[in-house]
Amino acid sequence: MKLFTLNRTLVAASIGLACVGATSRVWAGIEDYEFQLVQNEVKQGNAAEVAVRLIDKRSGKSVPDAVIFAQRVDMAPDGMEMMAAPIEPLPSTEPGIYRFKAQIQMAGGWRLSLGAKVQGETGSLESKLEFKAVP
Repeated sequence: MKLFTLNRTLVAASIGLACVGATSRVWAGIEDYEFQLVQNEVKQGNAAEVAVRLIDKRSGKSVPDAVIFAQRVDMAPDGMEMMAAPIEPLPSTEPGIYRFKAQIQMAGGWRLSLGAKVQGETGSLESKLEFKAVP
């Protein structure tokens, strides 16, 4: 009788742990990810390169294979939001790093706005990062 009770207890505990493990993934959300600038200063020019890293804030690790569906660069930090520059994605040189080429003709404060989908997560990640363009 004691062995039967012990077995039932172990089975119940195993089921409980399995349920906790299965639901812990549900607690993760798009807010657990963020873009970070690789460099806070970018050399101005026709082919200025801006690089960002996508990280999982829970682990601090880079996140590869996100789908960037929106990108914009403008001078909002200097009060000129309507002064936007052409921007295009570049191939990644390492997992979790996303690079862009922009025509940044003027030194000053710039803002990179990104919209992305992270593999395995619902919702969209939106980010606005400010950097300085230097001569």
